[in-house]
Amino acid sequence: MVVSFRRRVIVSLLASAALAGPALAQDAAGSGSGQTTKADVPSQQPDNSTDGDIIVTAQKRDENIQSVPMSIQAIGTKRLDQLNISNFNEYTQLLPSVAFQSSQPGVTTVYMRGVASGGDGNHSGSLPSVGSYLDEQPVTTIGGTLDVHIYDIARIESLAGPQGTLYGASSEAGTIRIITNKPDTAGFYGRVDGEVNTVKAGGIGGTLEGMLNIPFNDRIALRVVGFYERDAGYIDNVPGTRSFLPQPGGITVDNKAFVKKDYNDTDTYGGRAALKIDLDDNWTVTPTLLHQEQRSHGTYGYDPKVGDLQVQHFYPEYRQDRFTQAALTIEGKVGNWDLTYTGALLDRRTLQSSDYTDYSEAYDSMYASVGGLAGYFAYVDNAGKTIDPRQVIVARDHFKKLSQELRVASPVEAPFRLVAGAFYQRQSNLIFQNYKVPNLGSQVSVNDYPGTLWLTRQHRVDKDYAVFGEASYDLTPKLTLTAGGRVFIYDNSLIGFFGFGRNPGVDAADGRPYTAEPFNAAGSSRTGVAGCYLAGGGTLRDAYLNGGSIGGFLQTPDVGGIPCVNLGVPVGNSVVPKRADGQGVTYKVNATWKPIDNVLLYATWSRGFRPGGINRRGDVGDYQADFLTNYEVGWKTTVVDGLRFNGAVYQQNWDQFQFSFLGENSFTIIQNGPDARIRGVEMDAAFNSGGLSLTAAGSYTDARTLTDLCSSVTCSPTGDDVLAPRGTRLPITPRFKLSGTARYAVPIGAVRAYIQGLVAHQSSAGSDIRVLSLTADGTSKASGLGRLQPYTSANLAIGGELSGYTFEVFVRNLWDERGEISRFQQCGTCDQRIYIVPIAPRTIGVRLGARF
Repeated sequence: MVVSFRRRVIVSLLASAALAGPALAQDAAGSGSGQTTKADVPSQQPDNSTDGDIIVTAQKRDENIQSVPMSIQAIGTKRLDQLNISNFNEYTQLLPSVAFQSSQPGVTTVYMRGVASGGDGNHSGSLPSVGSYLDEQPVTTIGGTLDVHIYDIARIESLAGPQGTLYGASSEAGTIRIITNKPDTAGFYGRVDGEVNTVKAGGIGGTLEGMLNIPFNDRIALRVVGFYERDAGYIDNVPGTRSFLPQPGGITVDNKAFVKKDYNDTDTYGGRAALKIDLDDNWTVTPTLLHQEQRSHGTYGYDPKVGDLQVQHFYPEYRQDRFTQAALTIEGKVGNWDLTYTGALLDRRTLQSSDYTDYSEAYDSMYASVGGLAGYFAYVDNAGKTIDPRQVIVARDHFKKLSQELRVASPVEAPFRLVAGAFYQRQSNLIFQNYKVPNLGSQVSVNDYPGTLWLTRQHRVDKDYAVFGEASYDLTPKLTLTAGGRVFIYDNSLIGFFGFGRNPGVDAADGRPYTAEPFNAAGSSRTGVAGCYLAGGGTLRDAYLNGGSIGGFLQTPDVGGIPCVNLGVPVGNSVVPKRADGQGVTYKVNATWKPIDNVLLYATWSRGFRPGGINRRGDVGDYQADFLTNYEVGWKTTVVDGLRFNGAVYQQNWDQFQFSFLGENSFTIIQNGPDARIRGVEMDAAFNSGGLSLTAAGSYTDARTLTDLCSSVTCSPTGDDVLAPRGTRLPITPRFKLSGTARYAVPIGAVRAYIQGLVAHQSSAGSDIRVLSLTADGTSKASGLGRLQPYTSANLAIGGELSGYTFEVFVRNLWDERGEISRFQQCGTCDQRIYIVPIAPRTIGVRLGARF
């Protein structure tokens, strides 16, 4: 009878989870710094996963999550451990407002509340619209979100809606904060955890993680974390051939040198260290260091035309992503006011090799009538022989980010409360993209880069300055008004080289000497060396067309080894960076009412922004800042003891949003699009009773354009350049996103046993905002990627704890769903090959841990 009862309970829990959405995780109450005492070590904690309230620092001060008048979800230490969450993809399924695009680990763009136009994530594209923080320091980079390994984390906070007042430019649509557990002087303790798993039709993976908390005395403690994770591959690179059409004859190639089962795998390893020094009872200094490396092989997108979880690729594919952050936090009191300084220096280096055969295949077909890609564009070796036109891209990015913030906060007990401060940030990226055609002759290569068809080498710098403040006043014990603002200045710059080399072997139509000919291997005179600035004024192309003298090229010390400079502003005998700058104000107004105990109602009017910038293609104009205005009402309630129910209803107006797309020559272009309107609802709930805990949450998002999106900033009167008509849904974000968790724990002898389940569902979403595929003359206008299909996934785990040891057997993606994370193509004209990035197939594993 007991077994039958348990079975009914388990089925009921999982069924309830299937009808619900991402969890509002509650955790044991603790300090806002995430400090953990020995008594709070997981082996000492009660199993009830939502016992108590999380203390968050979303408003730059310690507050109970139920007292914060904004839509915020937080996942605490215990729930992160219980759900075995280790990376970005895993925790975002619990956050109802969050959507994302990813092509592989470490290449991810995050969106919140439907603020997405697609095509983002380029290293010289728009800045992210969602900010990412590790503790007090921003880790948002130009190249996307850092995939920080999740272990020994106090909580993850998701702050939906514009956070422009306290968090600035890259928090236009929201902010995600990862708060680490801090060193603890209470005693020595630690933990170690290991996992082995197997992926259906894939390889063997696993993790090994550990933490030590080491107090030196009652004022100094050190906390160190180390981890290694191997994600097994599950996509196969299967045999295949490609044929190209040079004249005379033809070229057929195969990929037998790269055929491999379980082609994609990733190793992630690194560690963190934090030293806490209490100078006295009021002042604390905490230096921290994070280092992480991620090495991936293969591709994480499969080609459905080849087969399920299969591709046919022809060149080496890999990615290395290494980042280090050194940070310092100083906290103290001046009188009865809190003073906080935070500073960090982040250094991130990536190296990637990508097969670009699809690009060559598409253009070869396009030019079939004139000899194919190699024949038309004169792809020859140094002996003049036509060669295989396939390309491989070798790319490097070097990101640097320096951030500093100083702020003060008045006593939290006073009826009038103020948080104010100043912020400075400088982030840069040294961009290097080498499009190589093996055996390409030197005369048809980029100058000084034999074998390189196209080179992008540029230096981008983005600077932000701001002063901010937010004040709250209790008009009555039940009614509070809050107002805040942020005055900002941004200054972005870009300089360098992009394009082809100079090919003196191309026949000059007007008979001028070959040495004066600026045209290049791709038959274009508008990019590359032809557009470089000359010492005598103008560009090489200008001198050629106008019959002028051709002198030396202007140079710049900002970029490194390049043939010449064609992106920048000539000044005297050098070229200075092209700049885009601006200034403005964001604001927030909030009213909070507590009509009765355990009920909070609020209304918010807030605004966020994202800076404008420079297109890395120099002949395309700059793009301007876009702004997001939010109108929101929400509630936070504790209905009865153990049951919480929160929610928010909002409308957001997104003005002239930045839109990225692949333009001519598959070159990313950013321009300002139309206005958009986003309406949505978010709700979450948590219930605890004895050994039973349930969490559920979900969101509904209706995001649409208000005017036509066109191929240029100003739409044509005839309407023949419309890419998406008024009323088109914004891409990436599903209309519905739901998930829920259920956990039941019960003592069985000396073992604290449990069973838990997680179910997540999201509806379909567009993968591209462009919905019209052809113009009147048949020219491709949209990528034709198709929609991201709806899916429902589930995780199940059974385990227990005995004397500080934990053990668990789990299944992730129980039904082996091909949930679609994103879709992509290698180029703007590669419609015949669409890649789908899926969630990992069904994974079965065992996890063991020990606390001491």
